[in-house]
Amino acid sequence: MTSERKSEHIPEGTELWTPSQERKAQANITRYLEWLKESKGLTLESYQDLWQWSVNDLEDFWVSIWDYFEVRAHQPYREVLSGHGMPGARWFTGAHLNYAEHALGRRDQHPAILSAGEDQQLSTLTYGELYRQTASVAAGLRELGVRKGDRVAAVLPNIPEAIVAFLATA
Repeated sequence: MTSERKSEHIPEGTELWTPSQERKAQANITRYLEWLKESKGLTLESYQDLWQWSVNDLEDFWVSIWDYFEVRAHQPYREVLSGHGMPGARWFTGAHLNYAEHALGRRDQHPAILSAGEDQQLSTLTYGELYRQTASVAAGLRELGVRKGDRVAAVLPNIPEAIVAFLATA
């Protein structure tokens, strides 16, 4: 038995969805634009204005992202962008930071990872659980003698435990 799916033709350029004013007010980009206005004195009225600024003032834009997200570096950057040629541009040269430190900065019960296995069963790992599991695996690696500079390799499926292992090695 064959079934046909009818697809409705939607003309190009048709707006499919518009967020409510409440949703816009709570959006991350709205908070970022407000932060730019308050902390940098930069007033951008629209997404298009933000995009244009990000293209025209590349280094200032990325420094604002660094500052807004409070990137913690153990060693500060010397320059934002080494050159505009692609490929080969180097960003925030001299900075030394740890990805895991940022990924594990939150330790509450908010969902960090949502996953579904082949059985389609949805599971949730909270930020607190992610931190505790990662700390446990990292402690186990240290007990095994793994130190900075060592290489840790594993073949793992795309499951939350793979993220825990990745973060623990970092």
